[in-house]
Amino acid sequence: MTGLSRHDAILEALYTSGRVSVADVASEFSVSEVTVRRDLDHLARAGVLRRVRGGAVSARLRGEGLPYSMRRLEASDAKERIAEAAAQLVVDGEAVCVDSGTTGAAVAQQLASRRLTVMPFSVQALEALTRGAVARVILPSGSVHPEEGSIVGPLVEQSLRDLRFDTVFLSCCGAALDAGVTAYDLDDAAAKRAMIGAGRRVVLVAEGAKFARSAMSVVCALTDVDVVVTDESAPAEVLDELRAAGVEVVIASGASGE
Repeated sequence: MTGLSRHDAILEALYTSGRVSVADVASEFSVSEVTVRRDLDHLARAGVLRRVRGGAVSARLRGEGLPYSMRRLEASDAKERIAEAAAQLVVDGEAVCVDSGTTGAAVAQQLASRRLTVMPFSVQALEALTRGAVARVILPSGSVHPEEGSIVGPLVEQSLRDLRFDTVFLSCCGAALDAGVTAYDLDDAAAKRAMIGAGRRVVLVAEGAKFARSAMSVVCALTDVDVVVTDESAPAEVLDELRAAGVEVVIASGASGE
């Protein structure tokens, strides 16, 4: 297993239980405890965990989502593949809305060199699009969340009432079948609902772990989206239920199901 894969596994364990031990991680992945301590030190420097005797604990407070710095490291390979698969769903000339978050920024990176009109809802997505210098970028109204870089607030909702997009790329904090598409931040959830209302087609981009998570604010039912783009780790039973409900499912490897 590569260092990045171990980092993903450590982050997932921290998300689930809040704590990991050096001995347990070393045993699970058949690496030395010195290697695990090096991994934990790297993640601690990134601000995503706090080192304690014998292991580490999550830096996340209860009831709060993972900080952007932590999510940027989590499942980074899967997010890139999801973004590549998602970008293939649009054709040149479309008007596209790109949600905030780490996966949204990855999608924006893929769209930057396309002949599209794109409205990004995070400063990270905006930066990615402007580097490409091909896509036409429209700036949304709103306020910038200081920690997340997301663009939110009543001006977002007001401006989206007068706009229509061919495709909305929606990200999420959780996407459990029972809880629906959810977000931790209330303003972020409101912005997502406004994006959905302005879109002809809504594409949810979410790595497999998101289907076992839920957050405080409901955005929509999971079956309300038109397309789900995910990776091979997504639970098969969830994908089967989505297909049965008429939602198109695209696996980041390139295979798709309907």
